[in-house]
Amino acid sequence: MMSNWHFVKKRTADPAGGAVYVNDDHTRYRRTGGQALTAEAAFQHQLAARGYPVPRIVEDGTTDDGHVFVVEESLGERSLHDMALEGLDGTQALSDTVVDLAAEVGGRLLRAQAAHAAPSEPDALHAWVRTAGWTNNVFAENPDLDTPRMRAALDRAVAQLAGVPLAPGHLDYGLPNALPAGVIDWQHHRLVPLGYDAALALEIIPFKGGTKGYLASPEQRLRYLKALSEVARATTGQCLSRHLGPYLLVKALFFLALMRPTDPARTDKHLKWHYRRHLLQEVLEQYERTGAVDTARFPTLDDYASRHSAPGHP
Repeated sequence: MMSNWHFVKKRTADPAGGAVYVNDDHTRYRRTGGQALTAEAAFQHQLAARGYPVPRIVEDGTTDDGHVFVVEESLGERSLHDMALEGLDGTQALSDTVVDLAAEVGGRLLRAQAAHAAPSEPDALHAWVRTAGWTNNVFAENPDLDTPRMRAALDRAVAQLAGVPLAPGHLDYGLPNALPAGVIDWQHHRLVPLGYDAALALEIIPFKGGTKGYLASPEQRLRYLKALSEVARATTGQCLSRHLGPYLLVKALFFLALMRPTDPARTDKHLKWHYRRHLLQEVLEQYERTGAVDTARFPTLDDYASRHSAPGHP
């Protein structure tokens, strides 16, 4: 019966649709969907068995109308994103408490990945670029960006990551999917180079253009990365800071995926699409020059809109 389940939100990532429900005391979540949910649940079972900090699935099956359902234990009601918003004091300064919690959760995820990592090969890294960056979609929607220059940068990223082990990863990891007790929403899972998920949790905030409500300071980003790097060195001998450039190049593609608007009247969506195109080009230029990327140099969405609505700008 569904009488003790309360609707939370629709599920948009599953082609079959579905929704998320919570029980009366908020200790269980029930998700419905199609075969994509079946695959995600099977993957989540594997992660739990390997010590990943993920919700434990307590029931799964098929409803009378043929939909797949999964019931999992709640990891809590407040994500680190929620906690970051609650901790704002009139500025966009991210709470140090949230940064430290993010480092703790990211460290647990990184340790579990390192314990089940496998040697990488060029074909596997190229597959990661295609899936994590949604490159087919990005280039289909932005054919002018599918250039020898862009392809050369992606090849350089793969070469730079040679020898970095691969592990089951999240692909969409960030503060909204991280809770003090673990990590949720694994529908986009794939093999990833070690650290791709956890290392970028604070670095990707500027891709939202300042609209998330909070920003991490350079000191917070360094402290977070130092904590994750200590875990990486202790478990695999890897230095995560060397990998941020190629990781962010792929992540810039990810943030441009599915962004091209189809409605000419939606000027807000057109602005965001052009903004994300600008960020990808900024990342490309930085990576070409130095092999690294500094997201603190990104303009906010408002700054970009102000510059590109001025006379002489398209």
